[in-house]
Amino acid sequence: MEQRSSSSKGVSRLSAIQNDPTAQVLIIGGGINGIATFRDLALQGIKAVLVEKEDYCSGASAASSHMVHGGVRYLENGEFRLVKESLQERNRLLASAPHYVKPLQTTMPIFTLFSGILSAPLRILRHTQGKPKERGAILIKVGLTMYDFFGRNGGRMPRHEFFGKKKSMKLFPELNKNVAFTATYFDAAMESPERLALDALKDALAAGPNARSANYLAAVGMSDGQVILRDSITGKEFPIRADVVVNTSGPWTDLTNEALGVKTQYMAGTKGSHIVLENKALFEACDNREIFFENSDGRIVLMYPLLGKVLLGTTDIPHDMSEPAVCTEPEVDYFFDLVKYIFPDIEVNRSQIIFRFSGVRPLPKSDDLLPGFVSRDYRIVRTSDDAGIPWLSLVGGKWTTFRALGEHLSSEVLKLLGQERKVSTVDLAIGGGLNFPESKQMQLKWAEQNGAGLDVERTIQLLNRYGTLATKVIAYIQDNKLDTALIHTPAYSKTEIEFLVENEFVLHLSDIVHRRTSLAFTGEVNRQMLVELAGIVGKKLGWTAEEMSAEIDNIQIEKGVAA
Repeated sequence: MEQRSSSSKGVSRLSAIQNDPTAQVLIIGGGINGIATFRDLALQGIKAVLVEKEDYCSGASAASSHMVHGGVRYLENGEFRLVKESLQERNRLLASAPHYVKPLQTTMPIFTLFSGILSAPLRILRHTQGKPKERGAILIKVGLTMYDFFGRNGGRMPRHEFFGKKKSMKLFPELNKNVAFTATYFDAAMESPERLALDALKDALAAGPNARSANYLAAVGMSDGQVILRDSITGKEFPIRADVVVNTSGPWTDLTNEALGVKTQYMAGTKGSHIVLENKALFEACDNREIFFENSDGRIVLMYPLLGKVLLGTTDIPHDMSEPAVCTEPEVDYFFDLVKYIFPDIEVNRSQIIFRFSGVRPLPKSDDLLPGFVSRDYRIVRTSDDAGIPWLSLVGGKWTTFRALGEHLSSEVLKLLGQERKVSTVDLAIGGGLNFPESKQMQLKWAEQNGAGLDVERTIQLLNRYGTLATKVIAYIQDNKLDTALIHTPAYSKTEIEFLVENEFVLHLSDIVHRRTSLAFTGEVNRQMLVELAGIVGKKLGWTAEEMSAEIDNIQIEKGVAA
């Protein structure tokens, strides 16, 4: 988007950094792992600055499968540490962020008994890929038994179940009649990943004045031992000096390092695409659970109901980071073929696609492996720039383990700074997950106590949208004495959108459509709605008529055809 004149909002967001352009640690990259590291350091009282060249959580972190999971297939690669940590973190997120992370029953259709038994041990022992083969029932049974062992969470997570063909067909009448078994276990899903990241960011900023952050602020170069930052809104540049620099820019890690004079070749990300379908038959066939299965190429594919739609993904294709990541027509064909394989009688077509999205996984460079077998674990690499400033680059990482990863990276920074850890985030609630009432009865009671004049239904809607931080939204609505529903998206009100703009770092219309709300994901965006939203956001941010029009035109809603 073209640069525009700075509004008062844009100036104030940078003032805390510009007025004191020094930090103990500068974190470059505001995806979930950068935010988690920032949160952990802020809670230790460290003078930390986080910068993100686009919007928070708008890169790889915005293109996830919305899953919080242990990675049952990682067992086949011998990544037992990663699976154990992932399951522990899944359980912690269910407790610390129950407003966004929910248990998800998962079923795997299985079509063979013995397949994969010989190839899997070779991958564990020799770390070789072997020829991709469909996993059979015996291999899956062994994997899920280990999965139970690592992730029972004190017995609170149910054990997996195995069913034969007859019971499987009774449970799923639309299932491919060649199915031999089904296996069912529990993982978890995130309804709003970007909002969870925002909650973690707010936790960091609430820790005190030592924590400062800005989106749309890019690290573009080095000069005299200082990092040069460029405001993406105005194009203006200024330097910042830090004792330690941390690069958490995901699949862009090598490009960020190169721009700042540190040559690396750590990354070789793969593109993962998804589509969201409005398909009642498929929604019902999933039976409120994830259907998790495998193509003959060894790639894991999933589909599950989410926010009233069906999410279907994902591909795993090597990607050139100099090119944009988009969901292509061949990828859509790939998804449709797999749906037909699992549910042969359910029609799927492009007219049912209400949204599509694609991103690049921040995977380490690994030339000898197929994309599906590259490790999803992470490592931290230390180098130094020309001025001798310690430089940490994060290579890899996944959504589920963001808290543990942030703690690990923060601990490495603390060692470099000679500081001791003061706070653990292991059992710390995230944002609106604090004291969140999970049962309907408890939510009704919460609404009666905190509604402040709003009706119960609206109060519960806000509670489920923002967790217990909904009290701040409710107070804002009460201060403005108005909660009139929008014409083109009545689930939101004008005052609620104004709250988001004023309190959630909004600088573009796309920030509202894609990340502060789920409007794009659920297929509710159209021209009329964008005009209505732009009028509200633009008034708050001081946009001209030309800027407002450009903001509307800039939003590409990828539906039935590639954008």
